[in-house]
Amino acid sequence: MPLTPTQSRDCKERVADLFTQTRKGEGSCREPYSSTVLICLTLILLSSTLPAADLLLRNGHIWTGDPQHPWVEAVAITKNKISAVGTNAEVGTAAQTIDLRGRLVSPGFNDAHIHFLNGSLGLFQVDLFNAGSLEEMQKRVGAFAKSHPDEKWITGGGWEYGWFPDHRLPTKEDLDKIVPDRPVYLKAFDGHTGWVNSEALRRADVNGATKFDGFGEIVKDAHGRPTGALKENAQSVVTRIIPQPSRERKIAALIEGQKLAASLGITSIQNGMGSPDELSLYEQLLKDGKLTLRTNMAMTVTPSDDPKALETYAALNRSHPGPWLRAGAIKLVMDGVVESHTAAMLEPYADDPKTSGNPVWTQEKLDKIVQNATNLGLQIYTHAIGDRSVRMTLDAYERVHPQGKRLRIEHIETVSPADLPRFAKLGVIPSMQPIHADPESAEPWERAVGPMRMRLAFAWRDFEKSGALLTFSSDWPAAIDLNPIHAIYCAVTRQTAEGQPAGGWVPEQRIGVETALRAYTVMGAYSSFDENLKGQIKPGMLADMIVFSADLLRIAPAQIPATRVLLTILDGRIVFRDKSI
Repeated sequence: MPLTPTQSRDCKERVADLFTQTRKGEGSCREPYSSTVLICLTLILLSSTLPAADLLLRNGHIWTGDPQHPWVEAVAITKNKISAVGTNAEVGTAAQTIDLRGRLVSPGFNDAHIHFLNGSLGLFQVDLFNAGSLEEMQKRVGAFAKSHPDEKWITGGGWEYGWFPDHRLPTKEDLDKIVPDRPVYLKAFDGHTGWVNSEALRRADVNGATKFDGFGEIVKDAHGRPTGALKENAQSVVTRIIPQPSRERKIAALIEGQKLAASLGITSIQNGMGSPDELSLYEQLLKDGKLTLRTNMAMTVTPSDDPKALETYAALNRSHPGPWLRAGAIKLVMDGVVESHTAAMLEPYADDPKTSGNPVWTQEKLDKIVQNATNLGLQIYTHAIGDRSVRMTLDAYERVHPQGKRLRIEHIETVSPADLPRFAKLGVIPSMQPIHADPESAEPWERAVGPMRMRLAFAWRDFEKSGALLTFSSDWPAAIDLNPIHAIYCAVTRQTAEGQPAGGWVPEQRIGVETALRAYTVMGAYSSFDENLKGQIKPGMLADMIVFSADLLRIAPAQIPATRVLLTILDGRIVFRDKSI
């Protein structure tokens, strides 16, 4: 068997040591030294005639994610796996060689919480990302409607709560003056509030008499008339009548989304709210040889679902073991979001003391679903933004002795100081999204929670110090920016792209670049039980890696947003390549 670079290096050092001992009279070339030398020399000669790899990256600053050997100069890829790492001299030759010229290389990004189908479909809808004002949003909606005259519905999203005058929610009148004759439905950036025009309400037969008894609210004015804002599940009164895209359109959207992901260095995703129907789309891509993202799908479970659905999901877990397509988890939603006062809090909202939000699940039902799911070997992701929801979820997890089960809590925008240490103690994974803490959209959030709870806002640093296994992701399109580099910048600086505020927003929760990079690579693999397959650059691992235009670990934080991915390698194949490399 060929030697690894490390074994070869150790063998050479052993031979040199033995000859040194012989020259000094401390040993001889008789047994046992002579046999050791001969064996080592033979193995070294064999290793020097290793077959050439398929692809070689050399002259790099390669961050492996492997604590034993964190930095190497070169990496060789044979077929779809990493065959060697080490110095340029140690990794041998290859059919194709890329000179990195000192550039940074890391494992591929693993987006551990994403809604990839929705995000991909959104590429063909109204994009309100970074609009910044009501006027700009209206301009974009009007332009889209004009350029898409055959679209029966105008749909899209990305708006933020702070863009409307006087801290109010959006209204139907805001849209009526732009598109009066076609229905419009636009999701907030977090997906938890919908904005519709009068025509959409008319077609959905929603009026002052319409009631909604589920989780959410049809927002009404002082006269009892719908305003055009729909909170949480109340969005369904309109979305149920929106024509769904065809299967062919969904497949086409996923292919475009994969291209975008490859250009950003994303090689693995973990879908945070899936279904068997959505899983079938990825199955089709895999069958057709068009799947270019390793995909892990968590199936959505609600309090009203048939309990037998868990058995179906457990069967999907067994039939989809990866490494391209996995379905080993379920997704629960405990609450809404802070900005609309639907996140479940331990204390009332600072700007609306009449409410503290309500959890979606009762503790009794939550305990039962957690017990049943773990009994079936299913991993659990639970959306919990408010500190009350976080506590309820930890309580439910603790009852099933979660160590080793890698149960996850998603988002955790607020957490009680008493609960934060429980993550490390219980082995619960905090799965968080740095881009949600972009100060550009923080004002409504800060106003809602008040100064006392701000200290543990998106508490990445405190989680790191506690020993919790922090994992990062985008939540795209609930967070509009898919780019992991921008998320790393936010985690490191707690600033906007323009560097505001000067000291960072809640700066005590900033973390280092390497911690953020690890959370987006190594820990993504760990969070889906894939740490023996991917997430590190070392022999035997799947060859998923990326090359950067600048060294994130050496440049000033202010330079991070301008950094680009130049090369993305997935399964040993180049799936994105910038013309500069």
